[in-house]
Amino acid sequence: MKDLIGNGIGAAALAAELEGRLSELRASVIAEAEGTLAGWAPALHDTAFADRAENLAQYLALRKRDLTDAQAALSALGLSSLGRAEAHVIATLDSVIATLQALAGDAPATDRALRPGAALTAHVLRDRDLIFGADPAGPETRIMITLPSAAADDPALVASLIAAGATCVRINCAHDTPEAWARMAQYARDAAAQLGRDVKVVMDLAGPKVRTLDIRMPKAFLKREKKKRLKKLEEAGIDPRAAGPKLMRGDRLRLVRAVSGAGDLPEASLSHPELLDSAAVGARLWFDDGKLSARVVARDGEGALLEVETAADTGTRLAPEKGVNLPGIDIDIPALAEADLAALDTVVTLADAIGFSFVQTPEDIRALHAALDARLPEGAARPAVILKIETERAVRNLPRLIVQAGSAGPVAVMIARGDLAVEIGLIRLAEIQEEILWICEAAGVPVVWATQVLEGLAKLGSASRAEATDAAMAQRAECVMLNKGPHAAEAVAFLSRILRRMDRHYSKKSPRLGPLRAWHGPQDL
Repeated sequence: MKDLIGNGIGAAALAAELEGRLSELRASVIAEAEGTLAGWAPALHDTAFADRAENLAQYLALRKRDLTDAQAALSALGLSSLGRAEAHVIATLDSVIATLQALAGDAPATDRALRPGAALTAHVLRDRDLIFGADPAGPETRIMITLPSAAADDPALVASLIAAGATCVRINCAHDTPEAWARMAQYARDAAAQLGRDVKVVMDLAGPKVRTLDIRMPKAFLKREKKKRLKKLEEAGIDPRAAGPKLMRGDRLRLVRAVSGAGDLPEASLSHPELLDSAAVGARLWFDDGKLSARVVARDGEGALLEVETAADTGTRLAPEKGVNLPGIDIDIPALAEADLAALDTVVTLADAIGFSFVQTPEDIRALHAALDARLPEGAARPAVILKIETERAVRNLPRLIVQAGSAGPVAVMIARGDLAVEIGLIRLAEIQEEILWICEAAGVPVVWATQVLEGLAKLGSASRAEATDAAMAQRAECVMLNKGPHAAEAVAFLSRILRRMDRHYSKKSPRLGPLRAWHGPQDL
């Protein structure tokens, strides 16, 4: 294709060449998509999600092919390069093919839709408002705020977050009690009514995240601790040996099924000891959202011996209840833990949407639906489901997850960048979050951009330049999630202003040609 452009081929001849190739592409995309849809048929039977699933299947087929040469040739003719076809794959191909036929001097086909439809976009906007709240006066991207434990006893705090621009409050069921959750939800709804706002309640299930459980460190490691900290631990009635060692690069520790504290190395047990079975020699484990990493150097019947590879120069503490990741290894742990099933008894009475943590397979979604149906009153609708994409396995299965959940009711996808970055590697994160945005647009489902958005502002009162840029990029999602912090209301208001500005310039991947205001007025030299 590049040779055609470089050899100075005429526009009509280039258009004829491109029309033939795109017509072949269209036929192959449709054929391959039909095969994909056949595999999804059990979930899609007689559901309203079928049209969206068809477009998703077509998009997956389209993006299996390298279209960069064709894009360059299309751009040379001043035509669409197919780069924004996510929401209307075949309609976009048909429009381009028809234009190429006209440029080549042929009569365009009249039996195809020549204008990309807006049906999938309408689905996205409807579900955005259904799951994350409607806000006609606010930015197009909704704002979700995580409520701290203090919100259970502070209705004014909840009201301040909503007044600042939050359209959705998130309650993390990994913390607090059902009684506290109920108060948080009620305060949010009371504040929404007083302010005349539409606010939704999202409740996150804790999920089967692997965490450190019990920890014991030998006396030798206590020598690294400052006397002031040891005194505080003792005053609080906490055994210093169970509070977690400060580990340096080169230190060794053991992951075991049950801590004994008898050896001369720190020991830690796991909430899901199944991970130990997958931790082969050479495997690298990450702790506490990537703050610490260690490699398995030996194994025995009781566990694994690890050597620390990544830690802060001054040491990184490994405390109880910190996340553990083993990237690249699929671990078959049920997506609904006992604590999640217990939480659902309350969640079904309060939540507009459920954050499904560590979902990885369609079977996980079916298990959630079964658990909800067993608890919902007869005839009651299930809450919407937010699929939290936190593992490489979930990324691989994303189209199937969307179809399984979307065929049963409203669904959204959260790019949970904390665990996901550890699982797939920080270098891949930016690429994968872009691809998730595209896949979800093709499926007609809204996206949540989450983890560490304006983290410095929310927690410390000051945002970095990188955080401000990240927040601006988040405008391409339908919702942005902020975490709790003493300055959370300020972060909500700051984010709202950024999103409003970016709404002038972008809709998803498409630039909007609004006026550039920085250079209005005389430009004399």
